[in-house]
Amino acid sequence: MVKTPKRPISGWIILDKPYGMSSTQAVAKLRWLYNAEKAGHAGTLDPLATGLLPIALGEATKTVPFVQGGGKRYSFDLEWGSQTSTDDAEGEVVQTSDVRPREQDVRAALAGFTGTIMQRPPAFSAIKVNGERAYDLARAGEAVELAPRPVTIDELTLVSHGTDRSRFDMACEKGTYVRSLARDLAEALGTRGHVTMLRRTAVAGFTEADALTLETIEAAPDRDVLLRPASVAMRHLPELCVSSDDAALIRNGGVVLLRGASAPIALPEVWASFNGSVVAIGSVRAGHFHPSRVLKG
Repeated sequence: MVKTPKRPISGWIILDKPYGMSSTQAVAKLRWLYNAEKAGHAGTLDPLATGLLPIALGEATKTVPFVQGGGKRYSFDLEWGSQTSTDDAEGEVVQTSDVRPREQDVRAALAGFTGTIMQRPPAFSAIKVNGERAYDLARAGEAVELAPRPVTIDELTLVSHGTDRSRFDMACEKGTYVRSLARDLAEALGTRGHVTMLRRTAVAGFTEADALTLETIEAAPDRDVLLRPASVAMRHLPELCVSSDDAALIRNGGVVLLRGASAPIALPEVWASFNGSVVAIGSVRAGHFHPSRVLKG
């Protein structure tokens, strides 16, 4: 049987990841649907989480770090009274408490979990320990104790409160674990807790209005029109519009002199474009654009 050649297609899909699917499975599904040469995602979502999972195809994968590093927003439910091995509903209950915090106490505790705080990642996470993923070690029965690390939580709001479960909305920066936050908040209130629902509602400027379900993508008569250009990942960076000749030179790794009275002299990070498409990501030094990551035309 002759294999169908993979397509050199490029662009972004902001997937509304369904419950029960891993981020790796979601990427594989999109890559198969588009028969793409390569694909990657910008920020892992646990299988039990839903919501925005930006997936890049082809040359757009070179812009993944610029989405991955963006701010995120989550909605989550915290169940009071029990802590699990995974800090979510997937794990086994390891500790319980009869304490149920009052609404005013929960609200008062939130200030201690905003700003830059130290957070210990959950044992079941993708962080590497001596070359192994923490979740692989934890599933093998090994005790995993990860060192606390600084994370930034911009907003943390109590949306609704019940005796056994509360809902929160949180805006945070890269590297923050919602499961760890739920565990630590419960402990600070003298009880135990774990996440029972988690949904990512925004990432790097994308919102739920940008998201597409798998069903929508599968049913589309022309899936290519659903792709967003690689440039959507670069919206927060300055853009340099270059000529056709300069674009060709940059794509060959060349350095180009920026002309014109408004041309920048120095910029630490910028992207060069031709006709709205990303040519390269790089920096400006002494009035010259130096490419560091080039995208094929």
